[in-house]
Amino acid sequence: MPNPEFQILNSLLTILSDPRQSKSALASATRLLVQLTETDAAAVLTFPHGEDVLNLVSSEGLSPTQFRRLNKQAAKGSFIEFTVGKEPMVTEADPYIIGGDADEGNELSWMLNSPIELGDRVAGVLLVIDSSREKLLQLLPIIPGIGRVFAQHIRTENALFAEQNRLLEENSKLKNELRERHDFSQLIGNSSEMRLVFDQVAQVAKSNATVLLRGESGTGKEMIANAIHYNSLRAKQALIKVNCSALPETLIESELFGYEKGAFTGAEKLKIGRFESADGGTIFLDEIGELPLKTQVKLLRVLQEKEFQRLGSNDTRRANVRIIAATNSNLEVAIESGLFREDLFYRLNIFSIFLPPLRERKADILLLAEHFLEKYEHEHGKRIRRISTPAIDMLTQYHFPGNVRELENAIERAVIVCDSNVIHSHHLPPSLQTAEGTGTAPSGSLDSAVAALEKDLIQDAMKSARGNVAKAARLLDSTERKIGYKIRKYGLDSNKFKG
Repeated sequence: MPNPEFQILNSLLTILSDPRQSKSALASATRLLVQLTETDAAAVLTFPHGEDVLNLVSSEGLSPTQFRRLNKQAAKGSFIEFTVGKEPMVTEADPYIIGGDADEGNELSWMLNSPIELGDRVAGVLLVIDSSREKLLQLLPIIPGIGRVFAQHIRTENALFAEQNRLLEENSKLKNELRERHDFSQLIGNSSEMRLVFDQVAQVAKSNATVLLRGESGTGKEMIANAIHYNSLRAKQALIKVNCSALPETLIESELFGYEKGAFTGAEKLKIGRFESADGGTIFLDEIGELPLKTQVKLLRVLQEKEFQRLGSNDTRRANVRIIAATNSNLEVAIESGLFREDLFYRLNIFSIFLPPLRERKADILLLAEHFLEKYEHEHGKRIRRISTPAIDMLTQYHFPGNVRELENAIERAVIVCDSNVIHSHHLPPSLQTAEGTGTAPSGSLDSAVAALEKDLIQDAMKSARGNVAKAARLLDSTERKIGYKIRKYGLDSNKFKG
């Protein structure tokens, strides 16, 4: 042999372990193997992921006809017998596969078959082909080592493939979870005001129209933006969210449109803006009324021309982005005050959706409260069966200046402080229990308030005990005689709680 075993193995290992040649390493190693062994051809066959037939993944020295024939026969299982439990061997080549073509003048007679082993399993077959049987017999002692070098590369490639598949599956799962979470069925509300909103969301979601969401803070504008995006044709692309009021005026332009390296002091590297990141998807501009006038001009250009420029660049870039904007401001007043551009307003106001405040959709308060109760009892590891009637009355009588967000916070707090399996009125935030919060003046004395709470607790216990006074007494850590007395005092009918 003109090339020592060490030189062959070392050279192959160098190529197969080079990260710069990860995609072409197998082809380069097969080519080098033919050169170093001075043979006519070589081929590597592996088992595709999850399959039990061999596939020709790399070859050198084969004519196009030979390549096709070899691959065809491999797919039929012709080389399976050279895998499990087999030692390398030199055999006569199949004339159909390796036989010469009159036009190509290429005839090969002998084939060295060696399994490529990965631990206790076989990953493929290494073929070395030559017209000289003696030359292949000389390779027999070192071919297992060569196979192990190829096996190590295949192991690495399999691990990378498995990791890529895992990440793709995880990404797909997360996207499906997002779509399910923001499906129309997840929007909560039975009031006529919210049914109108849901109808409008269904109408506009499948289009590419710009949407303007209007309503007080905490009414669920971001939730509606999510529903529009994840039920649109752009659902598989990015949804980028920007709170225009949270970014300083000096930064918002660079955040939206990006900047080039050296565009200003501190711009040490190129930055991709939010519009560029959202290309093909949707950008949600929350609190659009807070956008500076200078930035409004550039946003108008994006809406009209689908074009923008990074800071520090004269190159025009295009962005295929759907815009969903939201505001709790009166934009008409802002226009009159010169704080918002009228032409931008008309560009944004193609399809407006008004989200009603919670005080105008009282019928949805209990539905939302039950939804948040289920969410936070799971999140905080509690088991709470229901909200008491007085607590429900308190929720429905409150005017909720913070809208749905305030209701959610109130229920989460109640779940945290609740020391039983029922949320009572005293578990709700103090703001819901004060005259300032409810808009009601105090009525009655301290004794009457205590009596009302006592009656409430006894009613809940009787419901849980299905009218059984003794059981209700145990639930309240009291005696049957005391609870019986209280039932008569408050005029409660234990028969109402039976069944």
